Amino acid sequence: MGSVQPGEVPLYDRNKELKAFDESKTGVKGIVDLGIEKIPRMFVRTQDEFTEDLAYTDATRDQFQTPVIDLQGIDHRRNEIIDEIRRASMTWGFFQLVNHEIPISVTNEMIQGIRRFHEGDIEVKKRLYVRDLSQKVQYDSNFDLYKSRSANWRDTFRCRLLNPDPIDPQLLPETCRDIIVKYWKHIMNLGDTVAELLSEALGLHKDHLKGMECTQYLTLLGHYYPACPEPELTMGTTKHSDQSFFTILLQDQVAGLQFLHQDHWVTVKPIPGALTINIGDLIQLISNDKFKSSEHRVVANHVGPRVSVGCFYRASLDKPTLLYPIRELTSGSNPPVYKDITFKEYIDYAHSRGLDGISSLNYFKL
Repeated sequence: MGSVQPGEVPLYDRNKELKAFDESKTGVKGIVDLGIEKIPRMFVRTQDEFTEDLAYTDATRDQFQTPVIDLQGIDHRRNEIIDEIRRASMTWGFFQLVNHEIPISVTNEMIQGIRRFHEGDIEVKKRLYVRDLSQKVQYDSNFDLYKSRSANWRDTFRCRLLNPDPIDPQLLPETCRDIIVKYWKHIMNLGDTVAELLSEALGLHKDHLKGMECTQYLTLLGHYYPACPEPELTMGTTKHSDQSFFTILLQDQVAGLQFLHQDHWVTVKPIPGALTINIGDLIQLISNDKFKSSEHRVVANHVGPRVSVGCFYRASLDKPTLLYPIRELTSGSNPPVYKDITFKEYIDYAHSRGLDGISSLNYFKL
């Protein structure tokens, strides 16, 4: 009983494949290093996922351009920059920053540091491989591995830099410790600047978002997308919106990041040294839908690896941080769109579903 007869196709045991992948603790890179020519079935997107894609089309090269905002001369151009950020945050949810004062030598080395970690000693990575997202430093592949319809072609290094106390740098892997510490100092300054500009773009005092602890909790994710032999069958990262107030993303020169705009996928073209800012769900919620948390994805690619570094400004999971539409942004004619909730309620709900392409914010609408 139960044996496969000649000519029969054995039943596919997805859970068995997921478990074997998880227990290897070597991620997608471990699969690629075996020299595969076809991707394992767990990464092949479901028919439902392919069907959902038919609702959108890829933008042509010149159809849409991600807004690029130049911070040079911010002291005398501040109002102009605030206007540009307001338009981009209301309409696109994405924009790129140039002349942000983080040296290109630092951004280049940050990319290399994350690449060194992912391509480094497998035993170091295995020691950090856990599925507990509360760890200060961890490595994994697909945080939602057992919930997703198909696995993503991506490995991730994750560290909670501010929670709100700074992380002990000795907890960081040696391969990227020094550059993370250096980049972190720059990104904290830039995060404060972005929070001030977003506050003013909402018509609030420049310290309003910082007063709501929008910059006190900072998580860094270093993603590694190996070259894929069958990129048309899988996804680097499934469509989602960010579980943050805002995200500052550094990407290398391998394109792949796309966001949804007017039912088109718009590619965020890599600009050397530029940083991509995207509005997260938490700002969409507290701005009462004035600013837009755009859904985005990363496509798999024959070319690789692709490396990106995302810095996510979030709220506290360890205390009942309340999220609610800012009272100054609501009125009788513009009533609150969302319930008052805690960040933990939002995260628990979002993580219970994984990256399924549907905004978690919908669940909390009044």
